[in-house]
Amino acid sequence: MNLLPEKTVERLSQYRRTLLKIINKEKLHVFSHEIAYMLHLTPVQVRRDLMLIGYSGSQRKGYDIKKLIHLIGDIIDSRKGQKVALIGVGNLGRAIIRYLNKKNSNLKIVAAFDVNPEKVNKEVSGVNCHHFNMLPKILKKENISIGIISVPADQAVLVADSLVKSGIKGILNFTTAPLNISDEVFLEEYDMITSLEKVAYFSKKR
Repeated sequence: MNLLPEKTVERLSQYRRTLLKIINKEKLHVFSHEIAYMLHLTPVQVRRDLMLIGYSGSQRKGYDIKKLIHLIGDIIDSRKGQKVALIGVGNLGRAIIRYLNKKNSNLKIVAAFDVNPEKVNKEVSGVNCHHFNMLPKILKKENISIGIISVPADQAVLVADSLVKSGIKGILNFTTAPLNISDEVFLEEYDMITSLEKVAYFSKKR
């Protein structure tokens, strides 16, 4: 399968989470318009995404929920799972560790890093916190492929550079600092201010 568009991958993840919720209600099939309604999308968009992954339902029953969940998992997930490192064990970092390690068995935060001596060599929700200087060694030892940055914005570039030099393959940036890194590393930047201003704009219009 060719590389999927980023937005399609985002929606596939949303589809799976939605399907996992409704399958527990003993529902076996779902139509595109039902998925679209739950996620505030159009049925056409849902059908296009599922066509891209080669899945089609029946006109009478819709999509088989179990099969669709498994197919999305085969496409998005790694068979062996992927290990994640988090850099910056502040309030946000601790919340991310607690949330992710409860929600997703395929993606696991296995190491955290900080420079604060009060946090180093301690556990955060079962994850060891190492000094930032140990980053290259721990990433290699644990075969970690993804890094999450939740440090103060003025430290983000330094952290990103260290992650890239250490061979990381993907970065999720929770800081407000824009990063410019190698095209060989996939970068996702979560901008809370932009998201909040978007909500503010549309709420004002209502």
